[in-house]
Amino acid sequence: MLYKFKSQADSDLFMNQAPAERILAIIGKDPAAQGIIEPADMAAAIARLESAVAADDAARAAGAQPVADAQATGGSAGAQAITLHQRAWPFIQLLKRSLAADKPIVWGV
Repeated sequence: MLYKFKSQADSDLFMNQAPAERILAIIGKDPAAQGIIEPADMAAAIARLESAVAADDAARAAGAQPVADAQATGGSAGAQAITLHQRAWPFIQLLKRSLAADKPIVWGV
């Protein structure tokens, strides 16, 4: 499944199912075929994502690959995986632009 996040503040953002559902879980949204993130919830979502990215970066710097990444890539801890930082950056930018424009983000509609 492919998630298509839409906002009137920015261009559409497409994400594969696993990374999209991980990001949605981090910000406290249930992974679902349809949903919305209201502007009032975006500051908290940005803070949660940035905190999760910082924790993931710290774990990687310490030499540990988070279990979720090893399982998601189907590889071992030594395999080079796409980081949460790389996955979340476009979504964080979409959140920031949507918050600044006071526009919701929707998917599945």
